[in-house]
Amino acid sequence: MPSETRILIVDDHEDTLYALESALAPLGYLLGRATSGDEALKQVLRGQVGLLLLDVRMPGVSGLEVVRYMRRVEQTQHIPVILLTGFGPDHELTTAAFGLGVADLVMKPVDPWALRTKVRYLYDAHQHHLALEQEVRRLRAFVREHTETAAHPERPALHTETASHPQRLALPHPDARVPPQRPPGAHAGELEKDRT
Repeated sequence: MPSETRILIVDDHEDTLYALESALAPLGYLLGRATSGDEALKQVLRGQVGLLLLDVRMPGVSGLEVVRYMRRVEQTQHIPVILLTGFGPDHELTTAAFGLGVADLVMKPVDPWALRTKVRYLYDAHQHHLALEQEVRRLRAFVREHTETAAHPERPALHTETASHPQRLALPHPDARVPPQRPPGAHAGELEKDRT
């Protein structure tokens, strides 16, 4: 997995950021932080974010608005997002969040063990997905390159001509067990001479 890819934690309260960083530190992943939806979007668009842990209600751009924007941009639409809320169960929020493809909606205060388990699974799955995509791109390039080579091979010349006598060259058969064929126009007597 790319070592420079990080988990971005977004919350407008410093104490919540600290608590979430402390809960995730044992996983050993790189962690980043943002204190607003605007700042979070800037970091996500710069790349190298493998998972977003995002507060729903923040001043300015809310967590849901961040997710809506991310889902419209090709480079960010598959980044897993865990939304955090401190306002208890909300059917409307749940429907909107999962409608946008959010991986999970977690209530505050957060259970550190449960959060680590979810984050590890989602982050690792996303990294494996990215690695597979990269391998598919590599294999497609390999196939494309070999298809183009097969369409325009550099063939050896099969005829050599001199001013007085055109001659066809006998190429060896790819299977070594098949005896060489005699060139057209060669007589059996000439072949007998070659054997002696």
